[in-house]
Amino acid sequence: MKILVVRFSSIGDIVLTSPVVRAIKEQVKGIEIHYLTKTAFKSIVEPNPRIDKVYTINSSVNEVIPELQKEQYDWVIDLHNNIRTKALKSKLRKPSKTFRKLNFKKWLLVNFKLNKLPALHVVDRYFETVQHLGVKNDAKKGEFYIEEVNRVDVRKEFGFSPKKYIAVAIGAQFATKRLPAEKLIKILGKIGHPVVLIGGGSDKEVAQQVCDELKRDDVFDACGKYNIQQSASIVEQSLKLLTNDTGMMHIASCISVPIISVWGNTVPDLGMSPYMPSEKTGFSIHQVEGLSCRPCSKIGYQKCPKGHFKCMLDQNEDAIIKDVMR
Repeated sequence: MKILVVRFSSIGDIVLTSPVVRAIKEQVKGIEIHYLTKTAFKSIVEPNPRIDKVYTINSSVNEVIPELQKEQYDWVIDLHNNIRTKALKSKLRKPSKTFRKLNFKKWLLVNFKLNKLPALHVVDRYFETVQHLGVKNDAKKGEFYIEEVNRVDVRKEFGFSPKKYIAVAIGAQFATKRLPAEKLIKILGKIGHPVVLIGGGSDKEVAQQVCDELKRDDVFDACGKYNIQQSASIVEQSLKLLTNDTGMMHIASCISVPIISVWGNTVPDLGMSPYMPSEKTGFSIHQVEGLSCRPCSKIGYQKCPKGHFKCMLDQNEDAIIKDVMR
C-alpha cells in the first residue's frame, strides 16, 4: 500500500503530524509513506526515516501533480484541508480522508467565547483521519529528527555546557503571540542561568534590545543565525525551553525538553498545547485568565485589536520565573 500524507504548513502543525506518520508505518504492514509539504518546511519531514519520499511545492499543487499522478496512491491522507488540498484530491482522483478542522466551533470560541470544541488535542483529531487503515494512537510523543550536519556544538558556539543554559524562543508568526521585549527583559533579568535567544531574522531587533538592556555576557543572541534543525539542536541541549505558542514549542515536546509556554491571544483549548501524552509534567502553560477578549483569533494578529495587549502584558512574571528556575 502507498499513501500520500499532506500538510503544507506551518512548523508546529507539521511536527504534530509525526505521531500519525509513525503509527501508520508501525501498524500497517508494507506501507509506503510519501509526504507533501511546502518547500520552506522540507527540513522538518525529510530526515524522518519513516517517510519514504518527500514532495514539495512553493505555491501551487500544479507544480507536482504530474509526478504525483505517476505514483498511483491507494490513499491521500489530507491533514491540512484547505483549497489547495481540495484541488490536489480533485486532480489525483484517488480515495482520500480529510482532517476535520472544526472551523465553525473555533469561530464560536473566538467570536462568542462559546467553547464547543471536543476536549481533544489536534493530534487525536489527526488520528481520526487514519482510522480506516486500522491505525490507532500509540499515545507516544511526536518525533523530530536532527541531521548530524545540523548538530550545533554549544560549547564552541556559546561557551555553554549542554543542559546548563535556558533556551528562549522569542518569535512567533504573529505579534499577539509574542512576549514583548519589556516583559522578556524583566523575566530574564531574574533568571540565574545562561540564556540562548533563538528565533528568525525578524526577531533580531527584539533580541538585540534584550541583550542591550540586560548587559550580560551569558545571554547569547542566536536569532537569524541558525536554521530550523540547528535551532532544534540548540533546544535539545538546553536545560529548559521558555517559549511562546510557536513551532519550536512543538519541536521541544518531541525531544523531551521541559517546556515553559506563554500564551497570548491564543488558548490551549484550540487543541495545540505541547503534545507529551506520557509526560504530563513535562510542560507548563502560562496565560492570563479571565480576559473576556481571549481568544481574539485562532492564529493571531500583528497588533492587539483592543489596543491594551493585556494577554501578554499582564502575564505573571514571578510564576514564569518560578517554573524556569525550579
